Amino acid sequence: MTTTADSNAGITPAPDADPHLRELPLDSQWVLRGNFLQVKRDRVALPDGREATREYIRHPGAAVIVPLLDDGRVLLERQYRYPMGRVMLELPAGKLDADESALTCARRELLEETGYTAREWAHAGVLHNAIAYSDERIEIFFARGLTQGERRLDEGEFLDLVLHTEAELDAMALNGQLTDAKTLIGLLWLSRWRAGAWPLTWQSTESLPNR
Repeated sequence: MTTTADSNAGITPAPDADPHLRELPLDSQWVLRGNFLQVKRDRVALPDGREATREYIRHPGAAVIVPLLDDGRVLLERQYRYPMGRVMLELPAGKLDADESALTCARRELLEETGYTAREWAHAGVLHNAIAYSDERIEIFFARGLTQGERRLDEGEFLDLVLHTEAELDAMALNGQLTDAKTLIGLLWLSRWRAGAWPLTWQSTESLPNR
């Protein structure tokens, strides 16, 4: 595989990164520039002065939605995931398009994948699901007041919609049927919100910006 040099000097440490732990980029190369994922290899200076290489995936970011029906059940998807070789149970989610806000992405993905629109939305937080080898961030949203419509699946996209209670999802997480990271985090946030520990600020769809 051909590796090409890149003018980007790599990942700049965040301002609050502890000086005695941070790694400073020395140079950066593209290893793969695919249709979906992009892989880089950086040479970095370690805190003790030695050098090492870091290979990681660049990702545009994504949004995941916890869609709540009026009866309390959660809307999820069953989809075949090729790297796993199995059908996975997941919350609706998808990557951000260019110049798209996370909320716009969440609303679009919910409609495209499930056919549902929501009366209210709430932003919960963010998760980083693969910090050792990817810069991907997934913004977590809740949606309620759902109205069913027509799905708009992408070409080549196949998935089933399923409904589960929180108790059913808890049991599936316990016995290993539910292992998807973003879905487990969404379930955790749902449980903490129900308990009054992690509050959500809801907004009506009519008050939301278009982008």
